[in-house]
Amino acid sequence: MQLDTVKLTIPLKKKFRVAKGEAVAKTNIFTILNNRYNGEASSSVQYGPSIELIEKDIIQGVELIKEIDEITFDTLEYVSSFEINPISKSALVGMIINYLSGESRKYPWEVLGVGTPVGVKSSYTISIDTPAKMIEDINNSEFPIIKIKMGNEEDVMILDLLDSLEGKDIRVDANGGWSCAKAEEMIFNLSQKGVKVIEQPTSVEFISEWKYLKGKNDVCLVMDEGMNTLEDYKKFSDNFDCANIKMEKSGGVIEGLKIALAAQADKKKIMLGCMVSSSIGIAQSLYISSKADYFDLDGPSILENDIATGIKYSNESILVDREIIGGPKIKREIFEKYITK
Repeated sequence: MQLDTVKLTIPLKKKFRVAKGEAVAKTNIFTILNNRYNGEASSSVQYGPSIELIEKDIIQGVELIKEIDEITFDTLEYVSSFEINPISKSALVGMIINYLSGESRKYPWEVLGVGTPVGVKSSYTISIDTPAKMIEDINNSEFPIIKIKMGNEEDVMILDLLDSLEGKDIRVDANGGWSCAKAEEMIFNLSQKGVKVIEQPTSVEFISEWKYLKGKNDVCLVMDEGMNTLEDYKKFSDNFDCANIKMEKSGGVIEGLKIALAAQADKKKIMLGCMVSSSIGIAQSLYISSKADYFDLDGPSILENDIATGIKYSNESILVDREIIGGPKIKREIFEKYITK
């Protein structure tokens, strides 16, 4: 068994700014099994953790995997139980599911026992900028589904400009940047502009107040921050309409699928989201996309270049190549130019 880790710093197409952070390039760590099966660890621009911690935990996880005699489906549960940060864990789980797919010659979703990815239409994120520049970026985007980052003092000015948009399905992510009072005001005003999906209106600290906000104005309230595990889902589920599942927060597809199945049983909506990552990073989400209602999987579109093949974007539509068995394949000539120490 050969297990390698490689660190890449990939420039972004443009500066990516959210309520409490920004980036012009993204440093992610890739795990590679037997020179073929890949996983990706991508931290949050806003919340971290540091690349040093991610790397340290991946190395710890790699050493545990090397002790395994044979990788089987049970290995997914074993790796999911590692006491390391969920971003590092997700990279290792992603690598293992791709290995199981490749070695069995089954599609990854078949290995997981879920449906084929079809009809996946992702939003595209417009990060925080001047209101005029954000509206310009929305109009210039080929994506019909747009997620606007909000959560700062210029939100009201953006509201006034939304009426100028045509042919766009607008969603909003406040990244916890609103107080409860402002959230109530903004949810009402955005609903009047036709916005139907609003993500993380306040910080997790005030999640208990969401039950007074949800169900109003025909808006779906999505919980992202704090929605990490099945236990989190059970703890907070009375307070939101939709769970945003990110592999980097859940520690990979095994825990992510458990959350999705619980939400489905409760008749909740499910969104699949991502960090700023390549198609290797979003692959696990696509594998369980048959369980979701909304998709925010634009990470590869934010990068200067994607570093893998197997997943294609056609505006909002995400297409999975029929050769995806074994997961996305690294484009060596692009991958190697971004390698950093």
